[in-house]
Amino acid sequence: MLPRRTVFPSHRRDPDASIRGTDSDASQARISAVRKQYLNDPFIGCLVPQPHLVPSRPPLINIGTYIRSEAIDELVYSWIRHASLVGKRAQIVSLGAGSDTRFWRIASDPSSPLKSALVRYLELDFSENTSVKVRAIKEKKELHSVLGEFTTSETESSLTSSIYAIRDVDLRQFQNSDLALLDPSVPTLVLAECVLVYMDPTVSDALLKWFSHTFSAVGAVIYEMFGLNDNFGRVMKENLRSRNVTLPGVDAYPTLEAQCHRLTANGFTYGRSLSLKTIRSQYIDPGELSRIAKLEFLDELEELELVLNHYAISWGTKGFNEPSTLRVL
Repeated sequence: MLPRRTVFPSHRRDPDASIRGTDSDASQARISAVRKQYLNDPFIGCLVPQPHLVPSRPPLINIGTYIRSEAIDELVYSWIRHASLVGKRAQIVSLGAGSDTRFWRIASDPSSPLKSALVRYLELDFSENTSVKVRAIKEKKELHSVLGEFTTSETESSLTSSIYAIRDVDLRQFQNSDLALLDPSVPTLVLAECVLVYMDPTVSDALLKWFSHTFSAVGAVIYEMFGLNDNFGRVMKENLRSRNVTLPGVDAYPTLEAQCHRLTANGFTYGRSLSLKTIRSQYIDPGELSRIAKLEFLDELEELELVLNHYAISWGTKGFNEPSTLRVL
């Protein structure tokens, strides 16, 4: 008779590991979009291990990545430009920034005055993610040469330079001291790309309300999936559950109207939401649409529009007469 197998107690699984891993999905999708010439980003390869081994994504993923990036970039640049027009500099706070490269793209463009219009660009994320990014910044000349002098924390999970900074923060438990680098009197834009949907709505609402009440002029840009109560959404949620990823915040804001209302209900005086499908059809220059249509053959237009219609970009403002519409991209 075989001896009874001894069962040892397993270590408790890190409940946030799967959520942190979604940053890898986004960064690899961006690598693919850059490789296929949808986007120009010379920095993303510095933040993805062995980028040459990342497989290309299907055209609908590349197109979605392109629309998301271009639309959010336009809202960020619009905020900075508008602050300059009224004689002010701006602050950007990126929640759950992960491998985002937006600061480097702003700061390295010699033809753009945007870097000089920034007081602070602050990124917040889990320490596991910020540690990886700090290490990449220290190792890659393409990244640290843009920053100039900088210091890191003893754990090397935080970094501070004259404009750019990164802090290890659990956004569900953040303290006012985590944002001590920010000036409440400076026009401040908060970015939340696929972040709030992973949080309980009471927590994410409190976070938005804190920003709207703390800063005299503030804006927020939120990107996330929505409307997942149909067949497409049920399949998406089931696929995510198979990877131990849940979306505690998705059902609280199931429509574009609800996404918009979230902003005005939490202290912003203006709010607007658009699906990526609408942005593609109404806000991207026809010449640009023609360019990207030539990059890859797309034979699943109906599927593309279905996917794009389940992702939204929402933005709101308070105390700052920021332009309320996207320009033609």
